[in-house]
Amino acid sequence: MATVRTWVGVALAAAIGLSLTGCSSTGGKRAEDARKAQAQGRAAVDTPRWTIGMVTHSGDGDTFWDIVKSGAEQAAVKDNINFLYAHDDEGQQQAQLVDSYIDKKVDALIVTLAKPGAMKDALARAKKAGIPVITVNSGSAESKAFGALTHVGQDETIAGEAVGDELNARGKKKAICVLHEQGNVGHEQRCAGTAKTFKGKLQNLYVDGTNMPDVQSGIGAKLQTDKSIDAVVTLGAPFADTAVKAKQDVGSDAEINTFDLNAKVARGLQDDSLGFAVDQQPYLQGYQAVDLLWLYLYNADVLGGGKPVLTGPQIIGKKDAATLEDYTKRGTR
Repeated sequence: MATVRTWVGVALAAAIGLSLTGCSSTGGKRAEDARKAQAQGRAAVDTPRWTIGMVTHSGDGDTFWDIVKSGAEQAAVKDNINFLYAHDDEGQQQAQLVDSYIDKKVDALIVTLAKPGAMKDALARAKKAGIPVITVNSGSAESKAFGALTHVGQDETIAGEAVGDELNARGKKKAICVLHEQGNVGHEQRCAGTAKTFKGKLQNLYVDGTNMPDVQSGIGAKLQTDKSIDAVVTLGAPFADTAVKAKQDVGSDAEINTFDLNAKVARGLQDDSLGFAVDQQPYLQGYQAVDLLWLYLYNADVLGGGKPVLTGPQIIGKKDAATLEDYTKRGTR
């Protein structure tokens, strides 16, 4: 269980001269200083100073998106890109932010499609304006149909299937999949993928991810009601620690597992309070998206052959977490 299981490889470094190191944001001033330090340096190219805007579905204070942004900023420095960033977890507001970047006549856009229905018209306007778009993280199924050049991220269904396989390998029989954001198609795909390969019984548990006490009480109530639950899968690193607290409150023996990686998750894997994590390499998602748009603007290059450029999933266990701890502390993985 302790070795990294790479379900989908990424073989892009040689193709684009990628040089990166990775780990996850810990939030606060230290992480912000680290991100600024990473973004210092000089451009490695003398191409025009194009402007690329990124608009994500991140809520306020979501450290996962700090990592994505950090990777994008690093690539922007290297590629002489003027990088703009905005976010909103409401689909209509996210679409309005995309519209604002279109009005500013940016040279290219990076967007997420967690709520694709709300974003469809905005991407159509970008296409009409002749602005190339790359989607990241969520919306791989809709990316091509919405006119994007390619999608960078993990296939959420494949990631879920990897989790189901891992639960089987660990002998689990009954699990809950904790969905913390209503309407996020990627989250639904993760749980559906898990259910597809998991030989035991999987139940979805919906909680309000903006209210951690609600998340903790919701998970705790489920574990207390059904003592046969032997595994919990959360869909984001911040929720793993909350699930651990819920488990402890009700005296459950369920194993807590999670999607995504941060410093707390790395420590939890090492002290056995967590079983495994699924890493989709968010730093790489931001870095690659900017780099691929630079390649398109400079040389009309497109990677993926019409398929998503996959950055995961990787199953991370105890031994792997020890090797990644320095990167998570640095705030880039």
